[in-house]
Amino acid sequence: MLETGFNFPIRVYYEDTDAGGVVYHARYLHFFERARTEYLRSLNFSQQTLLNERQLAFVVKTMNIDYCFPARLDDLLIVETIITGVKGASISFIQKLKKNELILCEATVKVACVDLGKMKPVAIPIVVKTALVR
Repeated sequence: MLETGFNFPIRVYYEDTDAGGVVYHARYLHFFERARTEYLRSLNFSQQTLLNERQLAFVVKTMNIDYCFPARLDDLLIVETIITGVKGASISFIQKLKKNELILCEATVKVACVDLGKMKPVAIPIVVKTALVR
């Protein structure tokens, strides 16, 4: 199946951590969200433009996360984002947060393309879909 990917660097800041300097569990979602946004941006798509011009947004439908090892203050990490499937109104990803080659956290994510005016799933615009499955 389709397996196109994108790598995005993340630095862990003080605001990302608890009192012990370990990344707070909810921050991993932020890291993964940023990477998916930057992936779209790397393909010349802005989520703000899709929202303004088409009333479309990509929203998380499902997510499963496996926390393997802790990330810590000042770590320089890579979020590896791989598209594993594109359907009519959804995109599936595997995302891995890595320190060097060590996987710290891994998530499977499914996002849906939603018409925000109607709050219903709609087909991913063909121009976006074409870029994703290149």
